[in-house]
Amino acid sequence: MSYLRWLARTRRHPSALLLLVQLAGMLLYPFVEDTDAARYGLTIFGIVVLAATTAMVRRTPGLTWVSICIGLPAIVLLALQALLRLPQLAPWCSALEAVFYFYAAGSLIAYMMADYRATTDELFAAGATFTLIAWAFAHLYMLLQALQPGCFAAAVNPADPRSWTELVYLSFALLSSTGIGDVIPITPHARALASVEMFVGVMYLAAVVSRLIGLTLRERERR
Repeated sequence: MSYLRWLARTRRHPSALLLLVQLAGMLLYPFVEDTDAARYGLTIFGIVVLAATTAMVRRTPGLTWVSICIGLPAIVLLALQALLRLPQLAPWCSALEAVFYFYAAGSLIAYMMADYRATTDELFAAGATFTLIAWAFAHLYMLLQALQPGCFAAAVNPADPRSWTELVYLSFALLSSTGIGDVIPITPHARALASVEMFVGVMYLAAVVSRLIGLTLRERERR
């Protein structure tokens, strides 16, 4: 009975489940970053949950089949990379995952902007979308680092490639406009991409989050 009740709440607020899985993944990833099988397994699980959760948001036409068409090749490449130990597939995996997360973020933004009423699930979607955009840019940083080694530096081991955790930290810092941390883009292409993320973060807060806050306040005034 409790399981059915939990399932009903999940269907009512799918964005809350998505946000919870994303936050849990960010906290768990540092523990498994040095283990290939666990790292790829966690990434594949996140993609599957994202595809399944966004499929519940039925206000975006074509979301399910497009997500599958983008996410399935990413899962296949991740599995091949883990099983056959093919590090040369990493840039292609990052490229596909970046496209996948950007599409999912765009779909959720369309879902939030579709009406003039801010629901509870849309408020959860605002947080989930923010993390999706941050992950998408982190994958672009991974791709750029593979194509242009040494484009990011840090205080510790500045010549080494930056890890996924470091690039996610950089992405969240830039997207939220809270600073840049100890990971620094040092090539023109890396700085250009970082500048784009800062612009996207400001526009997301100004156009999407502020709109949801305004709709929420207007709904409270009506009550």
